[in-house]
Amino acid sequence: MADRTPPLTVEELRTLVAGGDIDTVVLAFPDMQGRLQGKRFAARFFLDEVLRHGTEGCTYLLAVDAEMNTVDGYALSSWDRGYGDFAMHPDLATLRRLPWNPGTALAVADLAWHDGSPVTVAPRQILRRQLDRLAEHGWRAQAGTELEFIVFQDTYEQAWDGGYRGLTPANRYNVDYSILGTGRVEPLLRRLRNDMAGAGLTVESAKGECNLGQHEITFRYDEALVTCDQHAVYKTGAKEIAAQEGVSLTFMAKYDEREGNSCHIHLSLTDADGTGVMAGPEPGEMSEVMRHFLAGQLAALRDFSLLYAPGINSYKRFQPGSFAPTAVAWGHDNRTCALRVVGHGPSLRFENRLPGGDVNPHLAVAGLVAAGLYGLEQRLPLPEPCPGNAYTADYAHVPTTLREAAELWENSPIAKAAFGDEVVAHYRNMARVELDAFDAAVTDWELRRSFERM
Repeated sequence: MADRTPPLTVEELRTLVAGGDIDTVVLAFPDMQGRLQGKRFAARFFLDEVLRHGTEGCTYLLAVDAEMNTVDGYALSSWDRGYGDFAMHPDLATLRRLPWNPGTALAVADLAWHDGSPVTVAPRQILRRQLDRLAEHGWRAQAGTELEFIVFQDTYEQAWDGGYRGLTPANRYNVDYSILGTGRVEPLLRRLRNDMAGAGLTVESAKGECNLGQHEITFRYDEALVTCDQHAVYKTGAKEIAAQEGVSLTFMAKYDEREGNSCHIHLSLTDADGTGVMAGPEPGEMSEVMRHFLAGQLAALRDFSLLYAPGINSYKRFQPGSFAPTAVAWGHDNRTCALRVVGHGPSLRFENRLPGGDVNPHLAVAGLVAAGLYGLEQRLPLPEPCPGNAYTADYAHVPTTLREAAELWENSPIAKAAFGDEVVAHYRNMARVELDAFDAAVTDWELRRSFERM
Protein backbone atom coordinates (compact mmCIF):
# COMPACT_ATOMS: atom_id res chain seq x y z
CA MET A 1 0.00 0.00 0.00
CA ALA A 2 1.11 3.56 -0.60
CA ASP A 3 2.43 5.68 2.22
CA ARG A 4 -0.35 7.77 3.71
CA THR A 5 -0.28 10.73 6.04
CA PRO A 6 -2.42 9.80 9.08
CA PRO A 7 -5.12 12.17 10.36
CA LEU A 8 -2.89 12.59 13.45
CA THR A 9 0.86 11.93 13.54
CA VAL A 10 2.68 10.54 16.56
CA GLU A 11 4.60 13.80 16.85
CA GLU A 12 1.34 15.77 16.90
CA LEU A 13 -0.03 13.37 19.50
CA ARG A 14 3.02 13.90 21.72
CA THR A 15 2.53 17.66 21.50
CA LEU A 16 -1.18 17.41 22.32
CA VAL A 17 -0.51 15.11 25.26
CA ALA A 18 2.23 17.39 26.61
CA GLY A 19 -0.14 20.36 26.36
CA GLY A 20 -2.97 18.55 28.12
CA ASP A 21 -5.25 18.50 25.07
CA ILE A 22 -5.21 14.69 24.80
CA ASP A 23 -5.28 12.50 27.90
CA THR A 24 -6.78 9.25 26.55
CA VAL A 25 -5.91 6.98 23.63
CA VAL A 26 -8.24 4.21 22.48
CA LEU A 27 -6.63 1.17 20.87
CA ALA A 28 -9.24 -1.01 19.19
CA PHE A 29 -9.74 -3.53 16.40
CA PRO A 30 -12.79 -4.59 14.37
CA ASP A 31 -14.18 -7.88 15.65
CA MET A 32 -16.12 -10.50 13.67
CA GLN A 33 -19.26 -8.38 13.84
CA GLY A 34 -17.37 -5.26 12.71
CA ARG A 35 -17.49 -3.62 16.14
CA LEU A 36 -14.51 -1.85 17.68
CA GLN A 37 -13.13 -3.75 20.66
CA GLY A 38 -10.15 -2.70 22.75
CA LYS A 39 -8.93 -0.55 25.62
CA ARG A 40 -8.69 3.06 26.71
CA PHE A 41 -5.17 4.04 27.80
CA ALA A 42 -3.79 6.96 29.69
CA ALA A 43 -2.20 8.90 26.83
CA ARG A 44 1.27 9.09 28.41
CA PHE A 45 1.31 5.33 29.02
CA PHE A 46 0.27 4.75 25.41
CA LEU A 47 3.19 6.86 24.18
CA ASP A 48 5.71 5.38 26.59
CA GLU A 49 4.74 1.70 26.38
CA VAL A 50 1.93 0.70 24.01
CA LEU A 51 3.38 2.56 21.06
CA ARG A 52 6.47 0.33 21.13
CA HIS A 53 5.23 -2.93 22.58
CA GLY A 54 1.50 -3.07 21.88
CA THR A 55 -0.90 -4.58 24.39
CA GLU A 56 -2.85 -7.79 24.90
CA GLY A 57 -6.45 -8.80 24.36
CA CYS A 58 -8.27 -12.05 25.09
CA THR A 59 -8.63 -14.37 22.11
CA TYR A 60 -12.29 -14.85 22.96
CA LEU A 61 -12.95 -11.48 21.32
CA LEU A 62 -12.84 -13.34 17.99
CA ALA A 63 -14.82 -16.31 19.31
CA VAL A 64 -18.03 -14.93 20.84
CA ASP A 65 -21.50 -14.16 19.57
CA ALA A 66 -23.08 -10.72 19.25
CA GLU A 67 -23.98 -10.73 22.97
CA MET A 68 -20.39 -11.61 23.99
CA ASN A 69 -21.33 -15.14 25.05
CA THR A 70 -18.52 -17.69 25.00
CA VAL A 71 -19.50 -20.37 22.49
CA ASP A 72 -18.00 -23.59 21.23
CA GLY A 73 -16.70 -24.65 17.84
CA TYR A 74 -13.81 -22.22 17.35
CA ALA A 75 -10.28 -23.55 16.84
CA LEU A 76 -8.87 -20.12 17.74
CA SER A 77 -10.12 -19.89 21.31
CA SER A 78 -11.94 -22.13 23.80
CA TRP A 79 -12.08 -23.30 27.41
CA ASP A 80 -9.81 -26.19 26.39
CA ARG A 81 -7.21 -23.71 25.14
CA GLY A 82 -7.52 -21.56 28.24
CA TYR A 83 -8.71 -18.38 26.55
CA GLY A 84 -5.26 -16.84 26.27
CA ASP A 85 -4.21 -13.54 24.72
CA PHE A 86 -3.17 -12.23 21.36
CA ALA A 87 -1.17 -9.05 20.82
CA MET A 88 -2.69 -5.77 19.66
CA HIS A 89 -0.30 -3.52 17.73
CA PRO A 90 -1.35 0.03 16.77
CA ASP A 91 -1.40 0.87 13.07
CA LEU A 92 -0.15 4.43 13.29
CA ALA A 93 -1.60 5.30 9.89
CA THR A 94 -5.01 5.17 11.60
CA LEU A 95 -4.20 7.52 14.50
CA ARG A 96 -6.88 10.22 14.84
CA ARG A 97 -8.70 12.45 17.28
CA LEU A 98 -12.24 11.56 18.39
CA PRO A 99 -14.00 14.92 18.76
CA TRP A 100 -17.09 13.35 20.34
CA ASN A 101 -14.95 12.08 23.25
CA PRO A 102 -13.08 15.08 24.72
CA GLY A 103 -9.33 14.68 25.08
CA THR A 104 -9.34 11.39 23.19
CA ALA A 105 -7.46 9.90 20.25
CA LEU A 106 -7.83 6.47 18.64
CA ALA A 107 -5.66 4.02 16.73
CA VAL A 108 -6.85 0.85 15.02
CA ALA A 109 -4.91 -2.28 15.95
CA ASP A 110 -3.63 -5.26 13.99
CA LEU A 111 -3.71 -8.58 15.80
CA ALA A 112 -0.75 -10.95 16.05
CA TRP A 113 0.34 -13.98 18.02
CA HIS A 114 3.22 -13.57 20.41
CA ASP A 115 5.66 -14.95 17.83
CA GLY A 116 4.69 -12.08 15.53
CA SER A 117 2.58 -14.10 13.09
CA PRO A 118 -0.77 -12.55 12.18
CA VAL A 119 -4.10 -13.75 13.55
CA THR A 120 -5.40 -14.96 10.20
CA VAL A 121 -9.12 -14.97 11.11
CA ALA A 122 -9.12 -11.32 12.23
CA PRO A 123 -11.24 -9.29 9.77
CA ARG A 124 -8.55 -6.68 9.19
CA GLN A 125 -5.99 -9.38 8.44
CA ILE A 126 -8.41 -11.14 6.08
CA LEU A 127 -8.77 -7.92 4.10
CA ARG A 128 -5.01 -7.26 4.15
CA ARG A 129 -4.36 -10.71 2.67
CA GLN A 130 -6.73 -10.10 -0.25
CA LEU A 131 -5.25 -6.65 -0.87
CA ASP A 132 -1.79 -8.23 -0.91
CA ARG A 133 -3.00 -10.74 -3.50
CA LEU A 134 -4.35 -7.88 -5.56
CA ALA A 135 -1.04 -6.04 -5.27
CA GLU A 136 0.71 -9.03 -6.81
CA HIS A 137 -1.17 -8.15 -9.98
CA GLY A 138 -0.07 -4.52 -9.67
CA TRP A 139 -3.44 -3.18 -8.58
CA ARG A 140 -5.00 -1.43 -5.59
CA ALA A 141 -8.63 -1.35 -4.53
CA GLN A 142 -10.58 1.84 -3.92
CA ALA A 143 -13.85 1.52 -2.02
CA GLY A 144 -16.76 3.44 -0.60
CA THR A 145 -19.47 2.26 1.83
CA GLU A 146 -22.89 3.88 2.09
CA LEU A 147 -24.38 3.22 5.53
CA GLU A 148 -28.04 3.93 6.22
CA PHE A 149 -29.47 4.22 9.74
CA ILE A 150 -32.79 4.92 11.44
CA VAL A 151 -33.01 7.60 14.15
CA PHE A 152 -35.41 7.32 17.08
CA GLN A 153 -36.31 9.95 19.64
CA ASP A 154 -35.92 7.37 22.41
CA THR A 155 -32.61 6.88 24.20
CA TYR A 156 -30.81 3.55 23.95
CA GLU A 157 -31.76 2.82 27.55
CA GLN A 158 -35.43 3.55 26.90
CA ALA A 159 -35.32 1.35 23.81
CA TRP A 160 -33.77 -1.50 25.81
CA ASP A 161 -36.22 -1.19 28.71
CA GLY A 162 -39.16 -1.21 26.29
CA GLY A 163 -37.95 -4.29 24.46
CA TYR A 164 -37.32 -2.13 21.37
CA ARG A 165 -41.09 -1.88 20.81
CA GLY A 166 -43.08 1.27 20.24
CA LEU A 167 -40.08 3.46 19.44
CA THR A 168 -40.73 6.93 18.03
CA PRO A 169 -38.94 7.57 14.70
CA ALA A 170 -37.37 10.98 14.20
CA ASN A 171 -39.43 11.44 11.02
CA ARG A 172 -43.04 10.31 10.72
CA TYR A 173 -43.07 9.91 6.93
CA ASN A 174 -40.81 9.10 3.97
CA VAL A 175 -38.13 11.84 3.74
CA ASP A 176 -36.10 10.44 0.84
CA TYR A 177 -34.09 13.42 -0.50
CA SER A 178 -36.35 15.78 1.48
CA ILE A 179 -34.56 18.90 2.71
CA LEU A 180 -37.45 19.57 5.08
CA GLY A 181 -37.16 16.03 6.42
CA THR A 182 -33.43 16.20 7.04
CA GLY A 183 -33.93 19.63 8.57
CA ARG A 184 -35.94 18.00 11.35
CA VAL A 185 -32.84 16.13 12.52
CA GLU A 186 -30.17 18.50 11.21
CA PRO A 187 -28.69 19.17 14.67
CA LEU A 188 -27.81 15.48 14.91
CA LEU A 189 -26.74 15.15 11.26
CA ARG A 190 -24.61 18.31 11.50
CA ARG A 191 -22.84 17.04 14.57
CA LEU A 192 -22.23 13.67 12.92
CA ARG A 193 -20.77 15.36 9.83
CA ASN A 194 -18.59 17.80 11.75
CA ASP A 195 -17.31 15.34 14.34
CA MET A 196 -16.44 12.81 11.65
CA ALA A 197 -14.56 15.51 9.76
CA GLY A 198 -12.70 16.27 12.98
CA ALA A 199 -11.75 12.57 13.15
CA GLY A 200 -10.15 12.77 9.71
CA LEU A 201 -13.01 11.43 7.60
CA THR A 202 -13.96 13.40 4.48
CA VAL A 203 -17.72 13.88 4.55
CA GLU A 204 -19.61 14.18 1.28
CA SER A 205 -23.29 14.58 2.15
CA ALA A 206 -26.31 13.62 4.22
CA LYS A 207 -29.72 12.74 2.82
CA GLY A 208 -33.03 11.37 3.95
CA GLU A 209 -34.13 7.83 3.06
CA CYS A 210 -37.41 5.96 2.71
CA ASN A 211 -38.11 4.38 6.09
CA LEU A 212 -39.44 6.53 8.92
CA GLY A 213 -36.51 8.36 10.52
CA GLN A 214 -34.04 6.85 8.04
CA HIS A 215 -30.97 8.78 6.86
CA GLU A 216 -27.60 8.29 5.23
CA ILE A 217 -24.26 10.09 5.49
CA THR A 218 -21.63 9.35 2.86
CA PHE A 219 -17.86 9.79 2.87
CA ARG A 220 -15.24 10.16 0.18
CA TYR A 221 -14.17 7.09 -1.76
CA ASP A 222 -10.71 6.00 -0.57
CA GLU A 223 -8.23 3.14 -0.36
CA ALA A 224 -10.06 -0.03 0.64
CA LEU A 225 -8.44 -0.53 4.05
CA VAL A 226 -8.83 3.16 4.89
CA THR A 227 -12.51 3.08 3.95
CA CYS A 228 -13.19 -0.01 6.06
CA ASP A 229 -11.36 1.38 9.11
CA GLN A 230 -13.24 4.66 8.80
CA HIS A 231 -16.53 2.77 8.45
CA ALA A 232 -15.89 1.08 11.81
CA VAL A 233 -14.92 4.37 13.46
CA TYR A 234 -17.99 6.10 12.04
CA LYS A 235 -20.41 3.37 13.07
CA THR A 236 -19.15 3.40 16.66
CA GLY A 237 -18.96 7.19 16.78
CA ALA A 238 -22.46 7.67 15.37
CA LYS A 239 -23.95 5.56 18.17
CA GLU A 240 -21.93 7.41 20.81
CA ILE A 241 -22.96 10.80 19.43
CA ALA A 242 -26.62 9.75 19.24
CA ALA A 243 -26.48 8.66 22.89
CA GLN A 244 -24.94 11.99 23.88
CA GLU A 245 -27.78 13.77 22.05
CA GLY A 246 -30.43 11.78 23.93
CA VAL A 247 -31.58 9.76 20.93
CA SER A 248 -30.76 6.37 19.43
CA LEU A 249 -30.05 5.06 15.97
CA THR A 250 -29.79 1.61 14.48
CA PHE A 251 -27.85 0.18 11.56
CA MET A 252 -29.61 -3.21 11.72
CA ALA A 253 -30.39 -4.54 8.26
CA LYS A 254 -34.17 -4.82 8.70
CA TYR A 255 -35.68 -3.00 11.67
CA ASP A 256 -39.29 -3.45 10.55
CA GLU A 257 -41.34 -4.46 7.52
CA ARG A 258 -40.55 -1.22 5.70
CA GLU A 259 -37.29 -0.47 3.89
CA GLY A 260 -34.17 -1.91 5.50
CA ASN A 261 -30.83 -0.25 6.18
CA SER A 262 -28.53 -0.94 3.26
CA CYS A 263 -24.79 -0.50 2.99
CA HIS A 264 -24.04 -0.44 -0.72
CA ILE A 265 -20.33 -0.93 -1.35
CA HIS A 266 -18.60 0.65 -4.35
CA LEU A 267 -15.28 -0.70 -5.59
CA SER A 268 -12.80 0.02 -8.37
CA LEU A 269 -9.15 -0.71 -9.16
CA THR A 270 -6.16 1.48 -9.87
CA ASP A 271 -2.61 0.66 -10.88
CA ALA A 272 0.42 1.44 -8.73
CA ASP A 273 0.39 5.06 -9.95
CA GLY A 274 -3.24 5.58 -8.97
CA THR A 275 -4.60 5.43 -12.53
CA GLY A 276 -7.95 3.69 -12.88
CA VAL A 277 -7.88 0.41 -14.79
CA MET A 278 -11.60 -0.33 -15.14
CA ALA A 279 -12.47 1.98 -18.03
CA GLY A 280 -11.95 0.83 -21.60
CA PRO A 281 -10.38 2.84 -24.44
CA GLU A 282 -13.74 4.11 -25.71
CA PRO A 283 -16.20 6.28 -23.74
CA GLY A 284 -18.57 4.15 -21.72
CA GLU A 285 -16.59 0.99 -22.37
CA MET A 286 -15.33 -1.38 -19.68
CA SER A 287 -11.77 -2.65 -19.77
CA GLU A 288 -11.03 -6.36 -20.00
CA VAL A 289 -9.87 -6.19 -16.39
CA MET A 290 -13.23 -4.85 -15.25
CA ARG A 291 -15.19 -7.37 -17.30
CA HIS A 292 -13.36 -10.31 -15.72
CA PHE A 293 -13.49 -8.69 -12.26
CA LEU A 294 -17.24 -8.15 -12.52
CA ALA A 295 -17.77 -11.68 -13.85
CA GLY A 296 -16.00 -12.93 -10.73
CA GLN A 297 -18.48 -11.02 -8.57
CA LEU A 298 -21.36 -12.85 -10.22
CA ALA A 299 -19.65 -16.23 -9.99
CA ALA A 300 -18.88 -15.91 -6.26
CA LEU A 301 -21.83 -13.83 -5.09
CA ARG A 302 -23.90 -16.67 -3.68
CA ASP A 303 -20.86 -18.39 -2.14
CA PHE A 304 -19.70 -15.15 -0.50
CA SER A 305 -23.11 -13.94 0.68
CA LEU A 306 -22.14 -14.79 4.27
CA LEU A 307 -19.53 -12.01 4.05
CA TYR A 308 -22.07 -9.50 2.75
CA ALA A 309 -25.08 -10.54 4.86
CA PRO A 310 -23.75 -12.02 8.12
CA GLY A 311 -26.85 -12.40 10.30
CA ILE A 312 -30.33 -13.86 10.55
CA ASN A 313 -31.85 -10.42 10.09
CA SER A 314 -29.70 -9.62 7.03
CA TYR A 315 -31.73 -11.83 4.71
CA LYS A 316 -35.05 -10.17 5.46
CA ARG A 317 -33.97 -7.23 3.27
CA PHE A 318 -34.01 -9.32 0.10
CA GLN A 319 -37.60 -8.74 -1.00
CA PRO A 320 -38.89 -8.01 -4.54
CA GLY A 321 -39.41 -4.34 -5.25
CA SER A 322 -37.58 -3.27 -2.11
CA PHE A 323 -34.42 -1.79 -3.69
CA ALA A 324 -32.58 -4.67 -1.99
CA PRO A 325 -31.49 -7.25 -4.56
CA THR A 326 -32.86 -10.73 -5.15
CA ALA A 327 -31.20 -11.55 -8.49
CA VAL A 328 -27.60 -12.52 -9.20
CA ALA A 329 -27.37 -10.06 -12.06
CA TRP A 330 -25.57 -6.92 -13.12
CA GLY A 331 -26.76 -3.86 -14.99
CA HIS A 332 -25.76 -0.37 -16.02
CA ASP A 333 -27.15 2.01 -13.37
CA ASN A 334 -29.84 -0.57 -12.60
CA ARG A 335 -30.90 -0.66 -8.95
CA THR A 336 -32.87 -3.88 -9.39
CA CYS A 337 -29.62 -5.86 -9.79
CA ALA A 338 -27.25 -7.13 -7.13
CA LEU A 339 -24.37 -5.49 -9.02
CA ARG A 340 -24.77 -2.01 -10.49
CA VAL A 341 -22.16 -0.43 -12.77
CA VAL A 342 -21.93 3.34 -12.40
CA GLY A 343 -19.59 6.21 -13.25
CA HIS A 344 -17.47 6.78 -16.30
CA GLY A 345 -13.82 7.24 -17.16
CA PRO A 346 -11.63 7.21 -14.02
CA SER A 347 -14.72 6.93 -11.79
CA LEU A 348 -16.09 3.79 -13.49
CA ARG A 349 -16.85 1.27 -10.76
CA PHE A 350 -19.37 -1.31 -9.61
CA GLU A 351 -21.67 -1.28 -6.61
CA ASN A 352 -22.59 -4.42 -4.65
CA ARG A 353 -26.09 -3.87 -3.28
CA LEU A 354 -26.32 -6.97 -1.06
CA PRO A 355 -24.78 -5.65 2.17
CA GLY A 356 -26.99 -4.15 4.85
CA GLY A 357 -26.10 -1.86 7.73
CA ASP A 358 -25.03 -4.88 9.79
CA VAL A 359 -22.16 -5.75 7.43
CA ASN A 360 -18.56 -6.08 8.58
CA PRO A 361 -16.85 -3.87 5.95
CA HIS A 362 -13.46 -5.57 6.21
CA LEU A 363 -14.98 -8.97 5.43
CA ALA A 364 -17.26 -7.68 2.70
CA VAL A 365 -14.54 -5.79 0.82
CA ALA A 366 -12.24 -8.80 1.21
CA GLY A 367 -14.99 -10.80 -0.47
CA LEU A 368 -15.31 -8.32 -3.32
CA VAL A 369 -11.56 -8.40 -3.96
CA ALA A 370 -11.37 -12.20 -3.74
CA ALA A 371 -14.32 -12.61 -6.09
CA GLY A 372 -12.78 -10.20 -8.59
CA LEU A 373 -9.45 -12.00 -8.46
CA TYR A 374 -11.24 -15.30 -9.14
CA GLY A 375 -12.81 -13.76 -12.24
CA LEU A 376 -9.47 -12.38 -13.40
CA GLU A 377 -7.47 -15.52 -12.77
CA GLN A 378 -10.10 -17.72 -14.45
CA ARG A 379 -10.67 -15.13 -17.20
CA LEU A 380 -14.40 -15.50 -16.73
CA PRO A 381 -16.60 -14.04 -19.47
CA LEU A 382 -19.09 -11.38 -18.41
CA PRO A 383 -22.74 -12.17 -19.18
CA GLU A 384 -24.93 -9.57 -20.84
CA PRO A 385 -26.32 -6.90 -18.50
CA CYS A 386 -29.88 -6.97 -17.25
CA PRO A 387 -31.71 -4.27 -19.26
CA GLY A 388 -34.88 -4.14 -17.16
CA ASN A 389 -36.45 -5.42 -13.96
CA ALA A 390 -34.15 -8.06 -12.46
CA TYR A 391 -36.77 -8.89 -9.81
CA THR A 392 -38.99 -10.51 -12.45
CA ALA A 393 -36.30 -11.84 -14.79
CA ASP A 394 -34.90 -15.37 -14.89
CA TYR A 395 -31.71 -15.12 -12.80
CA ALA A 396 -30.26 -17.16 -9.97
CA HIS A 397 -31.58 -15.95 -6.61
CA VAL A 398 -29.41 -14.60 -3.82
CA PRO A 399 -29.56 -16.77 -0.67
CA THR A 400 -32.74 -16.19 1.28
CA THR A 401 -31.56 -17.36 4.72
CA LEU A 402 -28.39 -17.39 6.77
CA ARG A 403 -28.55 -21.19 6.77
CA GLU A 404 -28.41 -21.32 2.98
CA ALA A 405 -25.59 -18.78 2.84
CA ALA A 406 -23.55 -20.62 5.46
CA GLU A 407 -23.84 -23.92 3.60
CA LEU A 408 -22.78 -22.28 0.34
CA TRP A 409 -19.77 -20.68 2.08
CA GLU A 410 -18.74 -23.88 3.84
CA ASN A 411 -18.78 -25.93 0.63
CA SER A 412 -17.35 -23.28 -1.70
CA PRO A 413 -14.10 -24.19 -3.47
CA ILE A 414 -13.78 -20.49 -4.38
CA ALA A 415 -13.89 -19.48 -0.70
CA LYS A 416 -11.44 -22.18 0.38
CA ALA A 417 -8.95 -21.26 -2.35
CA ALA A 418 -9.16 -17.52 -1.61
CA PHE A 419 -9.36 -17.49 2.19
CA GLY A 420 -8.08 -20.86 3.37
CA ASP A 421 -9.74 -23.59 5.41
CA GLU A 422 -9.13 -21.84 8.75
CA VAL A 423 -11.02 -18.69 7.78
CA VAL A 424 -13.84 -20.64 6.11
CA ALA A 425 -14.33 -22.83 9.19
CA HIS A 426 -14.16 -19.87 11.60
CA TYR A 427 -16.92 -17.88 9.90
CA ARG A 428 -19.01 -20.98 9.21
CA ASN A 429 -18.99 -21.51 12.95
CA MET A 430 -20.02 -17.91 13.52
CA ALA A 431 -23.10 -18.57 11.36
CA ARG A 432 -23.79 -21.85 13.19
CA VAL A 433 -23.76 -20.07 16.54
CA GLU A 434 -26.26 -17.48 15.31
CA LEU A 435 -28.52 -20.15 13.82
CA ASP A 436 -28.47 -22.24 16.99
CA ALA A 437 -29.34 -19.20 19.11
CA PHE A 438 -32.19 -18.20 16.81
CA ASP A 439 -33.55 -21.73 16.52
CA ALA A 440 -33.75 -21.92 20.32
CA ALA A 441 -35.51 -18.56 20.72
CA VAL A 442 -39.27 -18.09 21.04
CA THR A 443 -40.16 -14.99 19.03
CA ASP A 444 -42.89 -12.39 19.40
CA TRP A 445 -44.32 -13.66 16.11
CA GLU A 446 -44.80 -17.13 17.60
CA LEU A 447 -46.43 -15.74 20.74
CA ARG A 448 -48.90 -13.60 18.80
CA ARG A 449 -49.75 -16.41 16.42
CA SER A 450 -49.99 -19.29 18.87
CA PHE A 451 -50.65 -18.13 22.47
CA GLU A 452 -54.46 -18.18 22.19
CA ARG A 453 -55.27 -19.47 18.74
CA MET A 454 -53.33 -22.72 18.72
